[in-house]
Amino acid sequence: MTSAPGGSSLFLCFLTTVFVVCCTNAIEHGKIDINHYRNVVKNMFYHAYDGYINHAYPYDELRPLTCDGHDTWGSYSLTLIDALDTLAVMGNHTEFHRVTNLLIDRSASFFDMDINVSVFETNIRVVGGLLSAHLMMRRTGMVVEPGWPCSGPLLHLAETIARKLLPAFDTETGMPFGTVNLRHGVPKGETPVTCTAGVGTFIVEFGSLSRLTGDPVFEKVAMRAIRALWKFRSPIGLLGNHIDVKTGKWTALDSGIGGGVDSYFEYLVKGSFMFNIPELLEMFREYEKQIVSHLKRDDWYMWANMKKGGITLPLFTSLDAYWPGIQSMLGDLDSAMKTIHNFHQVWKQFGSTPEYYNIPKAEVHQGREGYPLRPELIESIVYLYRATQDPYLLKAGVDIVEAIEHIARTSCGYATVKDVRDHRLENRMESFFLAETTKYLYLLFDPENFLHNNGSHGELIHTPNGDCVLEAGGYVYNTEAHPIDLAAVHCCSAQKKQEEETLQNFHDNLNLLELLDIAQDKESRIIGKKLKKKKQASSTDRQERAETGREGNNESEKAPEGKSEERENSVTQPEGPGRSNDRDHQEAASTHLSTEESKNNENTATSPQPDIKLTIVKSQPKTPDKLPPRDAVDLNGADSQTTASSKVTIQINNDVTVENGHQKPSFDLAQQILDLFSSVTTQGKEDEVRQPSVTELYKTLANVSVVYISKPSIMRCPAQPFHSRISVWGEMFADEDIPLE
Repeated sequence: MTSAPGGSSLFLCFLTTVFVVCCTNAIEHGKIDINHYRNVVKNMFYHAYDGYINHAYPYDELRPLTCDGHDTWGSYSLTLIDALDTLAVMGNHTEFHRVTNLLIDRSASFFDMDINVSVFETNIRVVGGLLSAHLMMRRTGMVVEPGWPCSGPLLHLAETIARKLLPAFDTETGMPFGTVNLRHGVPKGETPVTCTAGVGTFIVEFGSLSRLTGDPVFEKVAMRAIRALWKFRSPIGLLGNHIDVKTGKWTALDSGIGGGVDSYFEYLVKGSFMFNIPELLEMFREYEKQIVSHLKRDDWYMWANMKKGGITLPLFTSLDAYWPGIQSMLGDLDSAMKTIHNFHQVWKQFGSTPEYYNIPKAEVHQGREGYPLRPELIESIVYLYRATQDPYLLKAGVDIVEAIEHIARTSCGYATVKDVRDHRLENRMESFFLAETTKYLYLLFDPENFLHNNGSHGELIHTPNGDCVLEAGGYVYNTEAHPIDLAAVHCCSAQKKQEEETLQNFHDNLNLLELLDIAQDKESRIIGKKLKKKKQASSTDRQERAETGREGNNESEKAPEGKSEERENSVTQPEGPGRSNDRDHQEAASTHLSTEESKNNENTATSPQPDIKLTIVKSQPKTPDKLPPRDAVDLNGADSQTTASSKVTIQINNDVTVENGHQKPSFDLAQQILDLFSSVTTQGKEDEVRQPSVTELYKTLANVSVVYISKPSIMRCPAQPFHSRISVWGEMFADEDIPLE
């Protein structure tokens, strides 16, 4: 794939070729009846879906041998959420409406549970599934809010669960823990070791969520984690399989493209296309060079030591099968076809792909003989068929459909294959069978599906915030096969950008204390950054004028001795990762208050709740000493209900401000009170290990940039139809590659 002259790639020509195939009513003379196999796949989906609804709901998954349910990843009806957008893809709007309304009715308490969940799985299955379903609501005929797609109940539900995952990202490295408790955050004693994919597989969902809601925190944590992995790559440019998120030390040194790593590479490519983040594609290209150099052997991809590069495991893993799909997105079709051919031969050998396959011995690796109905092989087949229309790929799809139907079908669903050699079954049907495997198979045999739109048409919608063209094509699938309409994401992000500019202008001109009329000195106030700079400049000017005035009136009036000069109205803030340069209230929270009591003119006042004693001290001007650390009071933690009081000193200065030739006392009590209550809600006890906190995370993210620089242009790719081009923003262009002005 090459970009148009004059710029780096902003737009994605995303696998939207017009599907043309001649077919008969049966498999005859090498031609395949796609209508027949589309119906076979649809029946496969409903057999499994009905089995879950009738026998397993509200548990997470169906147990297809005993026809009952069990909880696996979180006890939140996982299969129901994971399968929701597949209903829309297959055109069952009635059931889509019923399930959506059920989720909305349960939304108030849906994720308010005292359970530990996988951060990775909850993100790709639940957050991804809710986002995709949210963006399909209007298409299915549901009544949506006036602000849709930038608001809506499913979007709110996705945001709710995503916020419960945020504490996992509060680490020194920015890489997340693998587990959170939905009610209490990261469990105490949680292991810091997690897999590479568990660190770097968030940008698709979290980037979409940030742009749909306008809160950049999600995109920031995703990018911070990705950049951390890039930082901790080995000297030869490879990644290991597991890493300590606290220290950045690798605990599993095997480097590959499959299990434990796979979706990280996938999201570098998809994230770069979705949100125009050039650095992600640059990262992938650098990784790809080392993968080809150290891991690739005869169109297979093996496992090597991340530090030395030598092959350690000559294995193909079933999760490797996503790789040809990524290659096809980037236009590397020749290499992708060779690799997919290797993977398909393994399928034909066993009727499925085992978890591990020994390449030199051409046999199943002992202990990893199973096939849990994974979608990765059919996923790559769909991508490559959209790009090449090679009939070989349709035949490979038929092989997969017939094998699953013959081997894995039970009376109420489809079961995991425990051993591909003898086709024994295991009592589990993972939710991704309905979210991914059946969806990709259906799309292979449904050339007219709306997800295949090629940019030649779309749906114009009118919102209170402007017009948007949706459903034009260029959908990006997350690693759980939940499609995201990039045009909708862009529609909201453009709107949110305008709103943020308006709010920023308001913030920069906000004088909160003056509005509330609680500041005795109008110059002592909380202000925005722009006014703050103006104030500091004007303060210097006033001081210079005051000095000039004293010199001019020196004969008739002298400034009283012992009085201090005008104190600069600025806040000194300690350096550190928690510092916020763009939030004035966070600057105030970092200001140190004196805990020393003066011996003169002592007055006290105590606030009723919480039980904190405020000692107001009037002191004489003196040279400031080094301030001791403050005692911590956590109002949000378990210790917030204790009856013990904490004594904090607030100091009123006798400093004198000279303004217009008149002496004026400086009074900053209100500022210090705000400082106090900001600080006591965020600082933990010094003698305890600090638990991950969303409050601390927001402080850290203040310095994380999500501003990406590239010159807009249109990209060529083999998957794009010749008569049109479509950008990731749902805009349509002529055939010529003309850079945007």
